[in-house]
Amino acid sequence: MDLATLLGMVGAMAIVAAAILFGGSALLFINVPSLLIVFCGTFLVVMIKFSLQQFLGAFKVAARAFTYKLDDTEALTQQIISLSTIARKEGLLALEKVPLENRFLHSGIQMLVDGNEREVISAVMNKDMQQTIDRHKWGAKVFSATGDVAPAMGMIGTLIGLVQMLSNMDDPKSIGPAMAVALLTTLYGAMLANMVALPIADKLNLRKSEEGRVKSICIDGVLAIQAGQNPRVIESMLKVYLGPTKRKGETPAPPEAIAS
Repeated sequence: MDLATLLGMVGAMAIVAAAILFGGSALLFINVPSLLIVFCGTFLVVMIKFSLQQFLGAFKVAARAFTYKLDDTEALTQQIISLSTIARKEGLLALEKVPLENRFLHSGIQMLVDGNEREVISAVMNKDMQQTIDRHKWGAKVFSATGDVAPAMGMIGTLIGLVQMLSNMDDPKSIGPAMAVALLTTLYGAMLANMVALPIADKLNLRKSEEGRVKSICIDGVLAIQAGQNPRVIESMLKVYLGPTKRKGETPAPPEAIAS
């Protein structure tokens, strides 16, 4: 569970709800026509911009903004180094007995054990990584589009409310409901865009970058093991992906290790 996403979204909504409750009746901020214009209208307009598969798939991908747990890159690097040590001492077949939680790394090691060529392993793993990145990219685009459309739908609702209000100025009872539609659609549009859609789009872009880095570590590690690289060389190579503070224990590989 990604607590940052959950706490941020719930906290922002709680603050808005508290402001509404402290200011008066919450029922004043519930208007069915406004909800229909903003929420249904926004998603229908966004659906025009994408295929149905991309639109529906975005909501499945969005769940990763709340539930995805990123692999510890430092632990993953150390695991790959351990695998390379086993492969050098006992051969590639010995890697089949090593339990691996990371499915992407496991599939790469399995291809090694099966004796696939370097080009095949590289092509398959890079294609898998690209598919993952594309899913996040399209999911982010759908929610970015939602963030763009929602305020516009709010403005459309505001104009509808103003037209209704101005056309019935002789009936004082109709002014209040029409004004509610005019103002609440703007509020709903701003909330949908800035509290839900755009933050999720940004988080999916972050997930795209994070998962790309993790899978790049796995690809480089698997290909290095397949090439028979020295574990210390692999360590130096993979620590490039780690932050500066996590590279303190790095020691450069000696020339003889690189030559081997």
